[in-house]
Amino acid sequence: MRVVFMGTPDFAVPALQRLIKEHDVVCVYTREPKMAGRGNKLSKTPVHIAAEKAGIEVRTPKMLRDAVEQQKFADLQADVAVVAAYGLILPKPILDAYPLGCLNIHASLLPRWRGAAPIQRAIEAGDSESGVTIMQIAEGLDTGDMLHAGIVPITPTMNGEQLHDALSLVGADLISEVLANPDKYKPEVQDDKLACYAEKIDKAECLINWSSDVEVLHNKIRAFSPFPAMYFEHNGERFKVMETCIVADKHLPIGMFKQDVNRLYVGCNNGTLELRVLQRQGKKAMTVAELLRGYSFNK
Repeated sequence: MRVVFMGTPDFAVPALQRLIKEHDVVCVYTREPKMAGRGNKLSKTPVHIAAEKAGIEVRTPKMLRDAVEQQKFADLQADVAVVAAYGLILPKPILDAYPLGCLNIHASLLPRWRGAAPIQRAIEAGDSESGVTIMQIAEGLDTGDMLHAGIVPITPTMNGEQLHDALSLVGADLISEVLANPDKYKPEVQDDKLACYAEKIDKAECLINWSSDVEVLHNKIRAFSPFPAMYFEHNGERFKVMETCIVADKHLPIGMFKQDVNRLYVGCNNGTLELRVLQRQGKKAMTVAELLRGYSFNK
């Protein structure tokens, strides 16, 4: 099958690599390189790098509303476009260009968690499971018909990165199954009444409020770890929080830190959190035991 792949971040790479093995990937679309890093060097997306290693043509248009770009897309004469966290809106001429249309690898069990940050919002909400849905892209926001889905349990200690990686691999499996036998998977209309939206993460919500409910805060820290990461400030320094656990036998005033040998606790609403892994400003992430060898929260 002739396939055009459209994706940008690490999440999309396993699916691209699988399709390269199983089909004729004729072109890859991804976001344009950006200046990044300390040296302010031009940085290509993970999908861009993977496609170049495989010797596949890469295109990086800023938008796809232009008639010229739409014609170039159609001229590829593919059977299907596979989309995974691409980051650009696909107008109707793009959606209608190929016989099988555009299939999206969406990181949630639709119609739950439509939108930009389904992985983080699922953990933040305390969901016990997530998954991947292969859907036919329509003009609405993640509203297209569903073709196939796979479930991934969310364990009590799983963070955003771990769920991301698990879903990425499941997505590769599911799209492989759909393209191997597209007639097998019949479109299922989403129930809009069950829909909820995974809003894009705002930097402002990453600042920890210790007066939050302890379970709500613990889930949000897991969801945002390791990126963008929840953080707090202490003595003018910023500390990102990578790992916590809820402690039943400690009772501290809200916002109060307590060091106990090589462990660190902080009071929240309705309970206490143990901070287990922190990243001090300008440093690498480390266990609290390592951090406390050179820093004290008692000051």
